[in-house]
Amino acid sequence: MVINHFIKMKQLLQQVTSLRRILYVAKNDRVFSINQTKHQSPCLCSCHCYSTPAASKKKVVVQKDHCNVGTIGHIDHGKTTLTSAITAVQAKKGKATFVPFDKIDQAPQERLRGITINTAHVGYSTDKRHYAHTDCPGHMDFIKNMIAGTSQMDAAIVIVAATDGQMPQTREHLMLAKQIGVEKIIVFVNKCDIVDPEVLELVELEMRELLDKYGYDSENTPFVFGSALLALKGDTESEYGEACIHRLMDTLDEYIETPQRDLKAPFFLPLDSSVPVPNRGTVMIGTLKRGVMKKGQEAELLGFDKRIKTAITGMQVFRKDVTECQAGENVGVLARGIKKEQVEKGMVLAAYKSVTLHNRFEATMYLLSEEEHGRKKALPRCYTQMLYSDTWSMSCRLDLLEDMQILMPGERASVHGTLLFEMALTVGLSFSIREGVTTIATGKITKLLPSVEIPKKKLKNVDYTKLLKSR
Repeated sequence: MVINHFIKMKQLLQQVTSLRRILYVAKNDRVFSINQTKHQSPCLCSCHCYSTPAASKKKVVVQKDHCNVGTIGHIDHGKTTLTSAITAVQAKKGKATFVPFDKIDQAPQERLRGITINTAHVGYSTDKRHYAHTDCPGHMDFIKNMIAGTSQMDAAIVIVAATDGQMPQTREHLMLAKQIGVEKIIVFVNKCDIVDPEVLELVELEMRELLDKYGYDSENTPFVFGSALLALKGDTESEYGEACIHRLMDTLDEYIETPQRDLKAPFFLPLDSSVPVPNRGTVMIGTLKRGVMKKGQEAELLGFDKRIKTAITGMQVFRKDVTECQAGENVGVLARGIKKEQVEKGMVLAAYKSVTLHNRFEATMYLLSEEEHGRKKALPRCYTQMLYSDTWSMSCRLDLLEDMQILMPGERASVHGTLLFEMALTVGLSFSIREGVTTIATGKITKLLPSVEIPKKKLKNVDYTKLLKSR
């Protein structure tokens, strides 16, 4: 009897130890909630999330307005530190889940190099609204990820270190944000605790001149001075510690208007990433551009010459299972029969038969001048280079119209664009053209043209002479 009792106690102890280990791992990885029941499902969305009170408590949760913001700016100016600091300070109010610095930059290459490469999403709330926050990379080699992240924002927080002032990627990020359509900017001057007050005045003056140069309202753009590192460390004494995060949150609430969403159009979800979930399928992640997406709704996965019919089988918005989500929300979606190898970043999940694919378009394009850190030489009549738009990028051929033989830096012209693959294009879609690590042109699609066949997937094999004559 004593031996049997000892064996049972040992088994019980092992079960308790195993349960504690599971809860510990779940808490640190934020894959499952600690109070998760067998009826709840794992988090479909890769973003870090702010969880509302559990429904089991029967507490009425008021739906707040939602806004998408994010951090942009030069490398090492403190974008990721500020993102983590915001969650740390808001977590003390019960309005966020703290996301440590190393959980934002999770990829092995990010930790090895100590820089942000991929965009990351976190969520937090204020008394006024809920925010989905995108942390963008600042390194010039990863501008395409910055473009993808900024395309999801309603407003941006541009970070500038007081120790450096404006830098090359500060200027490029502001230019790209304006071209993408981000109209409201808040400037956060970081590392204020290690410079003299006179330096802060000079940094503000230079930044206001830069904002004016790129078409922003420089006079009314708010500036917040602080230290993201002090705030992250929990400094409550200095005006540059946690106090600066409180000022930043108040500024977001007051300066940024609640976006007006198109909820009547068919839903349109550009995909930013995808992750396989064992025994569930592939989760597609992005920010819903327009419409309302509902569980069970028929849909199509489109892009890169693909058109795959499917249906929505599951959705999560910031760790909560939902039956529908609205434009502006960052969502993770499970769709019937979709495999990991079928999904590519830049594809679109859209309402069934609501979107057509095109590989040709007409656009107005502006060629940046040398003073704008663009191209030094003129652009020839026919030119092939990488085009970046929303969450995708690919090779594109540009042909000048109106009998223009060349396009000089600083000039604007109409062009015909031909993509290597058919994509879900829309009138008004903005794009950027880059040579290596330099943005040389920006543009906006004005008209969709009939698609053409690309022989052997080489743009040089298309007979453009006939295409231009048939215009």
